[in-house]
Amino acid sequence: MAYVVTDACTKDFLCAAECATFAIHPSPGEPGAEEATQVYINPDECIDCGNCVSICAFGAIYAQDELPADKEHFAAQNASYFQ
Repeated sequence: MAYVVTDACTKDFLCAAECATFAIHPSPGEPGAEEATQVYINPDECIDCGNCVSICAFGAIYAQDELPADKEHFAAQNASYFQ
């Protein structure tokens, strides 16, 4: 089960730096990083280590199976970023 970034993301990129598999994009300097409103977690690359959750000071990241009902659409939004 992958983790999911929601709209509370401030795009400080700390979670991307802590990601064990580099599954969080965009990273600073990547094309589109400045325009992106948040970062996204690739569900196919996420290994559920939880590093991103522990570093996020804004509570923007949830385990997919623990997403609040009003934030469930962010699972599809994260996945679609990588298609």
